[in-house]
Amino acid sequence: MRMKSLLSLVAIATVVFALSSCGGGTSRTGGGIGPVSSTTGWEYNSAENGGFEVSPFNEQKDGPGLVLIEGGAFNMGRVEQDVMYNWDNMPRKVTVSSFYMDITEVKNVDYLEYLHWVKRVFTEIPKVYEDALPDTLCWRRELAYNEPYVEYYFRYPSYYEYPVVGVSWIQANKFCDWRTDRVNEQILISEGYFRHSSEDQHGQENFNTEAYYAGQYDIGVEHGITNLSGDGERRIKMEDGILLPRYQLPTEAEWEYAALSLRGNSMDSPERIWSYRLYPWNGHYLRNDTKRDLGQFRANFKRGRGDMMGVAGALNDNGSVTVPVSSYWPNDFGLYCMAGNVNEWVRDVYRPMSSVDYEDFNPFRGNVFKVKDKDGNGDFVPKDSLGRMKQRQMTDEENKGRFNYRNSYNINYADGDNRSAVVDDWLATPEANSNKMYKQGDENGVGLSSLITDHSRVYKGGGWRDRAYWLVPGNRRFLDERESRDDIGFRCSMIRLGSPAGQQ
Repeated sequence: MRMKSLLSLVAIATVVFALSSCGGGTSRTGGGIGPVSSTTGWEYNSAENGGFEVSPFNEQKDGPGLVLIEGGAFNMGRVEQDVMYNWDNMPRKVTVSSFYMDITEVKNVDYLEYLHWVKRVFTEIPKVYEDALPDTLCWRRELAYNEPYVEYYFRYPSYYEYPVVGVSWIQANKFCDWRTDRVNEQILISEGYFRHSSEDQHGQENFNTEAYYAGQYDIGVEHGITNLSGDGERRIKMEDGILLPRYQLPTEAEWEYAALSLRGNSMDSPERIWSYRLYPWNGHYLRNDTKRDLGQFRANFKRGRGDMMGVAGALNDNGSVTVPVSSYWPNDFGLYCMAGNVNEWVRDVYRPMSSVDYEDFNPFRGNVFKVKDKDGNGDFVPKDSLGRMKQRQMTDEENKGRFNYRNSYNINYADGDNRSAVVDDWLATPEANSNKMYKQGDENGVGLSSLITDHSRVYKGGGWRDRAYWLVPGNRRFLDERESRDDIGFRCSMIRLGSPAGQQ
């Protein structure tokens, strides 16, 4: 008995010593990173030890206007008869990782704020402002009197809370870039690292997140973080976890997953969905079936030919065109107007065969892999006239030996065109052209071309001009990324870093 007790004490002492020597390393139960490396035993965040810094573990903060969409698996694609006979959206099971999504569509007032900033900062480059303007002429029709919307819809205060329209896919992406930098700039100001210096930001000298990381932005810098591996202070790094990832358009898979919001139909039993959905709500009907709101339409759409809003005194959806972005009832993720009001741009390039050639984790078509451009000494080249870091497409040499991909331009991957056939110039020979599934034309659109090109982008969700068929999240259409319409808007998303469901 005495020997057994002695052995027990030795075992306990061994465990205590092992735990202490680990220095509180990463814990499976959420203990986080300790003050000492569990690999080397050296202390973190110590100038005497060389200054290797480890930031305290923090969950990603929510960006303004966003809500967390917890990821999962779902059946993506068509859920009803394909009345258009496109046969381009066969159902398939995919998994989407967690991400953030705007609660509402981007509003007119949001885009006006963006334009005000662009006009103020790029006074010497007026084309930047002109290129950012939405096309208000998108309201015009040959046989309709829509001039009041041309003149007033975008700028009149009564429409501030309405979704911005007349914005192309390219313009929507530039808005996302601007929003990223403004949010991160405000974070640095709020944390005391920056002083507010809007009057100093003009032209090239405006805050850009990547330029700041690369050491090419210094205006308004108040102070940094103590540099443990050198003298003085240093600027914020990505490893500090202070700045947020970029805002961007959601992928088609993300948008469809968020719109369906099947979490509301999840039973207590793990991984059970008691009912799949046709719309972002339950049932096959378009009116509310709750006692309080019985009979009211759930979305803004076109009920029938010539019927945009119903009869006076009992309007169907309370809107002749669009309606405020927070109208109707949110889905189970808390998102408004994921069906109707306006269609929404997503990030994907359109291909009819997307449902055949796809990845089952975070599916997306449109990858063009790039790196920040560097000079011969390995330093980043100076930022461009808009204050943004210059990027270039990766070369064949940089892609050599990679198992997961072979080239940087993957929009056309596996769809039978010349790039997939490793033919650079399809105009060179008729034989090269014969392999091309989707005719692109030259850079000016001259030559053989089809409706489906590398500029064709997907939009989803249905709008105020659409019949109920297009309210189904699984249905999809496409439009050239340089064009815009009076029934297409957008909302932004952001990736989720770390645990899928946040701090447990």
